[in-house]
Amino acid sequence: MGCTKRLFGTDGIRGTANIAPMTVEVAQRLGQAAGLRFTRGEHRHSVLLGKDTRLSGYMIESAMVAGFLSAGMDVTLVGPLPTPAIAMLTRSLRADLGVMISASHNPFGDNGIKLFGPDGFKLSDQDESEIEDLMEADLTGRLATPEKIGRASRLNDAAGRYIEGAKSTFPRKLRLDGMKIVIDCANGSAYRVAPTALWELGAEVIRIGCTPDGVNINEQCGSTHPEALCAAVVAHGAHLGIALDGDADRVLIADETGHLIDGDQILALIAQSWAREGRLAGDAIVATVMSNMGLERFLDGLNVGLERTAVGDRYVVECMRAKNINIGGEQSGHMVLTDFGTTGDGLTAALQILAVLVEDGRPASQVCRLFTPFPQKLQNVRFSGRDPLTADCVISKRAEVEKTLQGRGRLVLRKSGTEPLVRVMVEAEDAALVQETVADMCKVIQAVSEQG
Repeated sequence: MGCTKRLFGTDGIRGTANIAPMTVEVAQRLGQAAGLRFTRGEHRHSVLLGKDTRLSGYMIESAMVAGFLSAGMDVTLVGPLPTPAIAMLTRSLRADLGVMISASHNPFGDNGIKLFGPDGFKLSDQDESEIEDLMEADLTGRLATPEKIGRASRLNDAAGRYIEGAKSTFPRKLRLDGMKIVIDCANGSAYRVAPTALWELGAEVIRIGCTPDGVNINEQCGSTHPEALCAAVVAHGAHLGIALDGDADRVLIADETGHLIDGDQILALIAQSWAREGRLAGDAIVATVMSNMGLERFLDGLNVGLERTAVGDRYVVECMRAKNINIGGEQSGHMVLTDFGTTGDGLTAALQILAVLVEDGRPASQVCRLFTPFPQKLQNVRFSGRDPLTADCVISKRAEVEKTLQGRGRLVLRKSGTEPLVRVMVEAEDAALVQETVADMCKVIQAVSEQG
């Protein structure tokens, strides 16, 4: 049985709601296949099922419930909760499987399905491939007999359990009394739990992006559109702003001046804090090829290593597990802290930043900017037909650029996992060199694309 996947991408299954693959039929079949794949032993099997605030979540949730029940699995419904809450509750409730229905930071018209194993980690490529094989197989005689069909129930205190779990990551000796914090929940899954956790820790909380209506998730708000957060921080005279995305697995921060602090600076701050406290496992952190060289230079000064992976939080987590590292993340704001959880958790990461601020006493603008980023530019080139990265002229140009940048910067070329795009990223100490190099590289790729 091969590992070539047809439906699953780098972060589950994702697409436009009611259009393949995000249809009722696929969702129900996925529930049946995943239920069969994770039925092991004679105990009563269960799956934990959560979602974000998208209108289409009702449709997909109902279809998946039907699929799991027909496979003989009991279903525990928790409603809108962050992705890290589903991972946490899957483990704590000893469920055989966890499911999050969400398209993360995508517009409301999209939706997706993420699966977690009983250990709370996202499924391996092998598991996903085997589920796909079952979805295509004849399941006659394999589904539950009438007396073994599953039952569905709702866990009413799921939000409270996650809030307590998140708060437990904040040092017990500290409180947020006297801090004014703006929280933007992207009209998504954290709209209740994140503001409540901050308030219970003593903060004065100003909420934006906390009135979901099914179609406004990520709409001009949250970590993909942080302008509203930055403006609100200044308008309210807040100490800090926190922006989550639709499923709250990523976070960005705005300092008291309304300036944004990206994932690389957040990684640097948490790494420095944990290294000082002797909590940094492996004397290294994990980031992707997109993280800035300024972060790498800063970590060098701390004698902390940087392991780079392909883009995608699942690759970050795989590297962390393989090398016993407990801090990892992406420039976009995915933060994985395996001392506390198994997947990206924007609220937990924000609480680590707040702990540093409370103990330090200085404004966020002084505490959270630990290095000057190298000039960096990312440009997308749309293509049709063959993969332009395999063309001889592109390979040759890439080698030429890498030779020019050697020791002074980096070139990253990668194809998008969801669109026919090549992403060209260049960074170097010389801003003019960055601009020139991106333009030259994109010109060669564009020429190949136009040739078909």
